Parts: sequence; C-alpha cells; structure tokens
Amino acid sequence: MKKVVLGIDIGGTNTVYGFVGQNGNIFHSDEIPTHGSKPVDNFINRLGEELDSFLTDNSDFKLCGIGVGAPNGNHFTGIIQDPPNLSWGDVDIVTLLQEKFHCDVSLTNDANAAALGEKNYGIAYDMNDFVVITLGTGLGSGIFTGGLLLYGTNSLAGEMGHISIAQNGRACSCGLKGCLEMYVSAKGIKETVIEFQKDNPDDDFLSSLEPDLIDGKMIDCAIDDGIKSAISLYEFTADKLAYGMAQVATILSPEAFIIYGGYSQAGDRLLGPTRIALETYLMDNLKGKIKVLQSGLPAGQAGILGAASLLWE
Repeated sequence: MKKVVLGIDIGGTNTVYGFVGQNGNIFHSDEIPTHGSKPVDNFINRLGEELDSFLTDNSDFKLCGIGVGAPNGNHFTGIIQDPPNLSWGDVDIVTLLQEKFHCDVSLTNDANAAALGEKNYGIAYDMNDFVVITLGTGLGSGIFTGGLLLYGTNSLAGEMGHISIAQNGRACSCGLKGCLEMYVSAKGIKETVIEFQKDNPDDDFLSSLEPDLIDGKMIDCAIDDGIKSAISLYEFTADKLAYGMAQVATILSPEAFIIYGGYSQAGDRLLGPTRIALETYLMDNLKGKIKVLQSGLPAGQAGILGAASLLWE
C-alpha cells in the first residue's frame, strides 16, 4: 500500500487539496469551492466526497492523515479562529475531521503551511532564516528562524500583514489602520486602483479597470505594453511592501523573503521595484544581504505540501 497524506489549503473562495507522498510527490490535486457562507459541515461533507472518490479509484493508496492550512488556523488548539471571508466562527476543524475520517489531523495557518512547503520541498530547503509572504486576498506570512517555524506563545506569531505602515492609513477589518495588507494584497491593490482612478480620471488604462474584478494578469499585460499608470500601480505597491519588509528585517535579519500566491505571479514586474525600494529602507548593515525571491513551487502547491508535511514530520 502507498501511504499518502491529504494536504488541504483552505482559502476564502476556493480550497485546494492534494494527496501527497512522504517525498513530496503529489499524486492527485484539485480544488473545490469553499462556500464559506454555508455551515462548515457542508465543506467537510464535500471534501469527504472527494476523498472517497480518490481512494475508491486508487485502492492501492492508504490515507495516513490530514494536514490543513487555513486562515487563522491555530496549530496548538486545532481551532480555526473566526476566519476572515468565512462565516464559520470558531471551528474545531481538527476534531471534526478526525471524527469524519478516523485519522490523525494537524492544523496550521495558511501562510505557515506555505512556509513549511518552501522549507521542505522548495527554494528554502537549505535556509534556516527566511520569511514567506503570501499575496492573496490579504497578506500572510510564515517565518522560519533558526531552522524552526515561529509560532509564538499562542500560535499567532508572524502576522506581517497587520504591521501598520501608515499610522492614519487605510482602515483594516482587523480594527487597525494602515495595515500592510491594505496596500499589498488583492484588496489593497483594489483600494489603490480606486485612489489612482480618482487622481487620474482621464487615464484610459485605469478607467478600464473594474475594482471588484481586477486580475493581476491585466496589470501584468499592461506593464509589458509599457503603460505608465500600470507601472506606477506596481511601483506604489512595491514601495509599501518593501517598507514592511524592512521593519521585519530589522528584527529577524532573514536570508530571504519568498513571495508566494496570486500576485507573486507578476514576477519581476512587482519584485524588481520591491528589491530596489527595500535597499532604501534597510539599515546599512543589512543592505545587499537579503534576497527577495519568487516561490519556485507551482501555483497552489506550497500550501498543500506544507500542510501535508505536518503529518510527515
């Protein structure tokens, strides 16, 4: 029998899952809508259908456990704590999955799962000190220091997205103002587009953007075509990202920041100006010593691999 772990990366819109071997081989992966507005039982039942279908079609596989990465996932308690974009409240997902599937289950937050994926199977394999930044609806981060994933006393360490980079800046759903994720994330870029549209009402590219339907690929294509307002949009975002990174670098002195998630697919269109801006914000003794890298793992895989590694460790 081939032993596999089900790695699950729960997102606000979609949930990606994969059946992972101990060597990091993903035998099968797919995604389902999270449907976070419905009760969590609906999600678990649909996940069960996917699991049963795979094991029925692959009778030579044995499920050894389930690893879950989720927003606000608490590794110590097994509870997803009132996750953003999901109306589940506090959910003891570990107990629910154990009762449903009768196997070992482990939970961490989604950014920590991505960091574990990079450490165990990605470009951070030989690094001991690095920060993975996930750019999705919000901004998450997973931190490795001294070769260990940083959890803090309550499993809530590493919320880089809620570092305030502007004391009286944009209001964040967390209750604070000026949070980094309100400038560097899908919702942050949406706010930036709205501001740019107000300041540049005659700009054809900006006018063509519908804030609720912004696709990073649209901005990427515009940059490739040399459209100045698109370039300015990413330069503004990169500057905010670099400023937040510099604050973290001052405390942690990481070898690298690794960028993962939707907007990381912009590559050097976004990371190029980020690297330039970062050097202007770093202390002299850190300049030129910290890399800014795009994740080398295929889109969607870092979270699956990292979640699965919780059981393989």
